[in-house]
Amino acid sequence: MSKTTLVIHLFLSIVLIVGAYQFYFLFQRRPLRPAHQYRSALDEKIPYWPVWAWVYSFLYYPAILYLNLLMNSSTEFVLTAANFIALLFMQMAFFWLFPVATPTHWRALNRGRSWSEKFLLFVRKFDAESNCMPSMHTSVAMLCALYAYPHIGPLAWLFPLLIAISCLFTKQHYVVDLPLGALLGWFAYAAFHSF
Repeated sequence: MSKTTLVIHLFLSIVLIVGAYQFYFLFQRRPLRPAHQYRSALDEKIPYWPVWAWVYSFLYYPAILYLNLLMNSSTEFVLTAANFIALLFMQMAFFWLFPVATPTHWRALNRGRSWSEKFLLFVRKFDAESNCMPSMHTSVAMLCALYAYPHIGPLAWLFPLLIAISCLFTKQHYVVDLPLGALLGWFAYAAFHSF
């Protein structure tokens, strides 16, 4: 694939990420019912480490864009982009129909004292508290890993692992959200490749 095609794919990827997320924001702010909150002793034991906010956001988007380097053709790019958009719409259905929110006291932990906390507050301006289950970060990371695995092997699983850890330490998700997110990412990949 030529450098020009790669640049075009990267540009289109950014446009798709920004554009498709507008639908996501629309649905997450208009759930059909009030968001449910869970109480879990395990979740309460997990510490709040806001420095993981940098992994939560700054590893996430570059890893998605990295997939462009692994593609051999524009057809492969279009099919992969369609798979990610399908996953996004699956995720939106969950957030709209079955909203789950993090506990209020988790959000209160962030007092904006460090750069990490200030950045996390910025992220939370866009990321509503009612979009926990399943974890979108983990589902997208799993889908990325499934596409990257044939090219980079087991190293691909490091991405969903780090993203899942960041979801917990930033108190953005419950533990149960992570395997459900990974399962949804796998399902989106398997369903798309079954045709």
